[in-house]
Amino acid sequence: MSDNEHRDSGPSGDWFYCLKHHTVEKGPECRAADRLGPYASREDASRAVETAHEHSEQWDTDPRWNDDETSGDK
Repeated sequence: MSDNEHRDSGPSGDWFYCLKHHTVEKGPECRAADRLGPYASREDASRAVETAHEHSEQWDTDPRWNDDETSGDK
């Protein structure tokens, strides 16, 4: 296996999703500001953007984190 080839499995936390190139990376290749992760598998990293959207939606609707001024907490 050459240095440029990536294995499909590896240690946990070995996978990243590059937001700049829209690709899954084995190990951090792009700069931290341009990537999501680490993830335990290639599949998890490939779903990174979808997972981030799901988490944002969950947090936006979580009453423990709701900053809505109409809640009476003025």
